[in-house]
Amino acid sequence: MARVKVEIDSNSGFCGGVIRAIDTTERLLTSSDEEIKGRKLFSLGAIVHNESELERLEKLGLITIDKDDLEQISSDPVRQDEASEITKGNILLIRAHGEPPETYVRAEKLGFEVVDCTCPVVLKLQKQIKECYLRQKSKGSGQIIIFGKHGHAEVLGLVGQTEGTAIVVEDMNELETRIAEGVIRERVATEIFSQTTKSPVEYEQICSRLSKLKGVRLKVHDTICKQVATRHRKLTNFAKRHDVIVFVLGKSSSNGKVLCDLCKRVNIRTYHINTIDEIKPEWFRPDDKIGVCG
Repeated sequence: MARVKVEIDSNSGFCGGVIRAIDTTERLLTSSDEEIKGRKLFSLGAIVHNESELERLEKLGLITIDKDDLEQISSDPVRQDEASEITKGNILLIRAHGEPPETYVRAEKLGFEVVDCTCPVVLKLQKQIKECYLRQKSKGSGQIIIFGKHGHAEVLGLVGQTEGTAIVVEDMNELETRIAEGVIRERVATEIFSQTTKSPVEYEQICSRLSKLKGVRLKVHDTICKQVATRHRKLTNFAKRHDVIVFVLGKSSSNGKVLCDLCKRVNIRTYHINTIDEIKPEWFRPDDKIGVCG
């Protein structure tokens, strides 16, 4: 093992939107401002999909809750009374993925002060989709397609801009199914957007297929985060020039899984770890060039 060479991918780490959310969280947790001290800080869902970092923030005082908690409290008058001491006057962070409009309304009704950490790239995308929806609604026709992962927090926030009417497709197989079922219609004005962290190559393939529908008037929106778009190409090159890839990935990170799978496609000796104690010596050979990324 003494002769192995290790290189850390300079492009690895959290994206700008997540770093912004973490910085905001730390600032609130360590603030000496009398208006903030003593107030509880809640995050609606994990502020970051990395268990070690989340544990660090929770030790500082961050409390993570689920959307189900808000929905149950909102719909149950008895629970609203019980929860008022927890929610009223305390702070609720909206993480970088964003949320649909109704989440903000529900949180404010419960007495939370909402601090919005939605990534600026996602906020811009939400605005684009809402404008598209209102434009189509005023004309009485059209369809909006979102290329994204079902149930992902960002995608739920995007669909929320359309009052739940946008059609989500996760991959080419699902697209073909939706076309065959008539859910995605021909001869209609169609606008497509992508979740910000999806594969640019897959998005291009999806758009190409839609453009072949009969009589379709397709408008493609370039909504994949530029940091993500260039990341795929750079990471592919990084994985190719190393013998072994050690990919550090939180268990709940869907974007991290996409990137880890990308490495595996070009380098079979790609290993996913969450913590340092998961590294196994048998993965490595003398003189290996090891790339560490995440």
